[in-house]
Amino acid sequence: MTMNKSAIQFSDVSLSYGTSDNRVEVLKGISFSINADEIVSIVGPSGSGKTSIIMLAAGLEKTSSGAIKINNEDITNLNENALSAVRRQHVGIVFQSFYLIPNLTALENVLLSLEANQKYNKDEEAISLLTEFGLAHRIHHLPSELSGGEQQRVAIARALINKPAIILADEPTGNLDETTSKNMMQLLFDYTRAQQTSLVLVTHDNDLAQQCDRIIELKDGNIV
Repeated sequence: MTMNKSAIQFSDVSLSYGTSDNRVEVLKGISFSINADEIVSIVGPSGSGKTSIIMLAAGLEKTSSGAIKINNEDITNLNENALSAVRRQHVGIVFQSFYLIPNLTALENVLLSLEANQKYNKDEEAISLLTEFGLAHRIHHLPSELSGGEQQRVAIARALINKPAIILADEPTGNLDETTSKNMMQLLFDYTRAQQTSLVLVTHDNDLAQQCDRIIELKDGNIV
């Protein structure tokens, strides 16, 4: 494997909404690269374009101009099916809202992610990961029966179960108290480093940002 293989590459990426008279520029020609196994935080004031970077890297949003590569594959002009395949194969996403399916247990929520990748009969793997995250006694509970911290751990397990090369986390501890938040991020950092996975973390928490290998700071759609 080559050293410093690029996991994510943005080349002169712009994102804007609306018509020419009423155009909102969210990102203004930004370029950066994130290496495989690098942990990078994205910081900046609200509205600076942080979440847009996550959405673009996940292929959930289209650029207005510029190019994006994920694991050296140009995803800029891929159709929805191809983008979905890239996500399944390479990317795990953790949002601030947990987005668990309410009528599925913790275990079933994690297994659903495996089944999307046509991996079946992997119950032991899912149970093992949930156990690693301190949820062995909660695997058959529905999301409504779990605390916020437990729900987020299930959401993180769901994002990690396919062993993605890239984890995109958008304010993953935003709905959690400070202690739960610290424990959660330690789990995520430990797992990421053990698996040599790239982690891109959008956060308002300066202490959290400082624990990353590198910080990308945004302001008004530009990298500072």
